[in-house]
Amino acid sequence: MTTDLFSLSAHAAACRVETSVAHDADEQARNLHGWTQTYDQLTAGRFVGRLTGLHLDDMHLFCETTSETLRQTCEVPADAYWFGIPAEEANTGRIDSQPIGRESLAFQRGGVEFELLTPAGYAVFGVVVCGEMLDRHSACVEYADLAEQAARTGIIPIDAANKARFCALLRSVLDESASVALSERARRNLQTSVLSSLLDLCAASALEPAAIPARPRRQWIVSEARDYVLANRERPVGVPELCEHLHVSRRTLQYCFQDVLGLAPANYLRALRLNGARRDLCGAAPGERTVQDVAAAWGFWHLSQFATDYRKLFGMRPSETLKAVHTSTSMRVAH
Repeated sequence: MTTDLFSLSAHAAACRVETSVAHDADEQARNLHGWTQTYDQLTAGRFVGRLTGLHLDDMHLFCETTSETLRQTCEVPADAYWFGIPAEEANTGRIDSQPIGRESLAFQRGGVEFELLTPAGYAVFGVVVCGEMLDRHSACVEYADLAEQAARTGIIPIDAANKARFCALLRSVLDESASVALSERARRNLQTSVLSSLLDLCAASALEPAAIPARPRRQWIVSEARDYVLANRERPVGVPELCEHLHVSRRTLQYCFQDVLGLAPANYLRALRLNGARRDLCGAAPGERTVQDVAAAWGFWHLSQFATDYRKLFGMRPSETLKAVHTSTSMRVAH
């Protein structure tokens, strides 16, 4: 395939999740647009492959399931990077003979052929990112050794709990039942969320002692991060962008938030936006705004995930907050 991986949605006004089903390994390989690859079926049985994917402007997200053992020779376009995250732990795949274990993901830069061995009944999430986008964010959070490390082994070690959260994010993104056409702003917000979570997943957790700033500096960093997020409330500002804006490394940012607030940066940023959305819901006049309006204003592109996160933080759904406000307003007017 020679199709430009990122041209599929670059000129589209909106995009949505799409699924294809293949009954032949070669057909399955062709369904993954933009790759150069060959699938050889190694175990006996009728092949069934399923590919659920979403093409964004600078990113392709997908989940691939295959019924039989395959040897795959693959090559991502030269201007991209590929991350492969096993969707379950039952079977172990391999990249260039290296096992993709429970606490690891597979990685390869574009323009380099690699081999995957995937067992029968295998499911894997794929994230293909525009090279320029990933390189810029990686450099800004001082994780520029990502490509060098993975070039040696094809494997990046990750935390199992963070992996579970990232897979849950991808499942929600690729949920066909919740799929809607995405506007340009929604696509940008989604890409930011996924890239930020992906780099969080790959980041080293240790903080070098020399990188620890003094306490006043830590408090300033947290305060500036809050102000920046509120100034850009219409989109989800991620950790990579904050690092770039504040000129600090990811590890430094993480240490500052843990020291000042006792929270990871991503958790605080999400809570900050949820609190802002709640205040807007509480201040809305009857018929003035919908839950969807408020969610979009605070950069929440996935309405059902917004409702889930909101209920987890406040103990009620956003629609219940809006209803309670309207009921209270009606009672005051009546009296």
